[in-house]
Amino acid sequence: MRTLTGLQPSGKFHLGNYFASIKPMVEAQNLGKDDMFMFIANYHAMTSVSEAKKLKDATFEAAAAFLALGIDPDKSTFWVQSDVKEVLELYWILSQLTPMGLVERAHAYKDKVAKGAEAHHGLFSYPVLMAADILLFNSNLVPVGKDQIQHVEIARDLALKFNNAHGEIFVLPEAKVEANIATVPGTDGAKMSKSYGNTIDIFSDAKTLKKQCSSIVTDSTPLEEPKEWKTCNVFAIAKLFLDDAGQAELAKRYEKGGEGYGHFKMYLNELVWNYFGDARDKFDYYINHKNEVYEMLDTGANKARKVARATMEKVRDVVGIYR
Repeated sequence: MRTLTGLQPSGKFHLGNYFASIKPMVEAQNLGKDDMFMFIANYHAMTSVSEAKKLKDATFEAAAAFLALGIDPDKSTFWVQSDVKEVLELYWILSQLTPMGLVERAHAYKDKVAKGAEAHHGLFSYPVLMAADILLFNSNLVPVGKDQIQHVEIARDLALKFNNAHGEIFVLPEAKVEANIATVPGTDGAKMSKSYGNTIDIFSDAKTLKKQCSSIVTDSTPLEEPKEWKTCNVFAIAKLFLDDAGQAELAKRYEKGGEGYGHFKMYLNELVWNYFGDARDKFDYYINHKNEVYEMLDTGANKARKVARATMEKVRDVVGIYR
């Protein structure tokens, strides 16, 4: 069983990235049951990052962040998307059989354009490149948030269409959504996303973290009155760090009254800061030891290319690429 996921280096890693994607991958990696593939999606990031230095720096920082958060290159295949060029070749080949209607129905594109993103071909064809990422490596499972399920379904549709025309070349992927954390709320209650500017960042300094936690939208219930924890954005984020007993204890504090939302925001700030303490130290180490990071990425890219080349040999043959 092979599990694949990728994250864009288009900004600082935040709690949504971690709980919806990285944490489940690290846990699966450490169990050792599945074949884990994880990559930094820098081609995808080009849809939103146009400055060369910014993209280069963000790609390296993403690698350092993955390693700091527990990705082990000895247990997982870990690489940068652009180091395996076969993904672009497969992207073009899949484009030849992708109906316009299929990508026109992609809600992620519509949502981003509605929020002010430039409507260009790269953003429009994003699902086809994502399909190439998934199918190139014979991925069985793709951990995603709810908003990305449709993209995995598109990859599956394209795999079926290709296989029907050329034989059983691609594995049919399935989306894997963690039921309790499929969508991590941001500071405004919407899905936590860099593009929405509502994130709580993992490796921010203490001052920035406090500011982000303090900016979480809450209602105007007076300090002395009981508060509704079931619909509170602070509680929704805090519970990600707590076991059942911890969640029950926090809920009682809400119901008792006598504490304002400021108290709960400070509590959340402490949870985040303490939880990622070791990861921050590791992140600082990798940021200052670039050669070690590059060596690990090179090793991962070599492993990924072996799988990619084997897939593309079959694909090229059946579509008529002459050698």
